Amino acid sequence: MNILENKKVIIIGDRDGVPGQAIEECVKTVASAEVVFSATECFV
Repeated sequence: MNILENKKVIIIGDRDGVPGQAIEECVKTVASAEVVFSATECFV
């Protein structure tokens, strides 16, 4: 059982931390999870 199974996921990454694309690649390993939004923002 995975916490992301059958879930829709919104990803907001940080430019100086973990970018959204990196988190998205991790979420893609769960076959039933769906990424509905992914972005990398700069929080100053």
